[in-house]
Amino acid sequence: MPVTGPLYLRVARWPAVGVGLHLLSLTFAGTVARASLTGMTDDPIRAGEASPPARELADIPAVEVITRAAVMLMSAAAEKIGLSAEDPDDSPYRDLDEARRLITALAGLVTASAEYLGPHAGPVRDGLKTLQLAFRESSAAPDDPGHGPGEKHTGPVW
Repeated sequence: MPVTGPLYLRVARWPAVGVGLHLLSLTFAGTVARASLTGMTDDPIRAGEASPPARELADIPAVEVITRAAVMLMSAAAEKIGLSAEDPDDSPYRDLDEARRLITALAGLVTASAEYLGPHAGPVRDGLKTLQLAFRESSAAPDDPGHGPGEKHTGPVW
């Protein structure tokens, strides 16, 4: 069964964590480019609804920031594997080298922050494992178990 649509729409409808992050202070500090604020703060699931009020970054709990970062990494990796296309092999966005980097970054984030994620840890770990397996299936020459993307952080994925 082909998997279509961005990953964030397929991940069991997680609650919109960190929606409306207010990054204005980072923009003025030169840390975030203004053009990237829209893509980083808009919730694609609620694109048709009125925007929620902006929240100060300092007021957002760490678990929301971490979970939002994990979902962004998952979505980007899924696109790079080609999971949003009818045929992943023909996806114009397919780039397994980039997907490997994103999955490894996600694995590091998940491993380092698992104790803080509480009930979010299970779904985030499941999403990571799904991406690791999808990467292995997409590879022309799959890595040996334990040597795939992020497996130095998570251990071998079967």
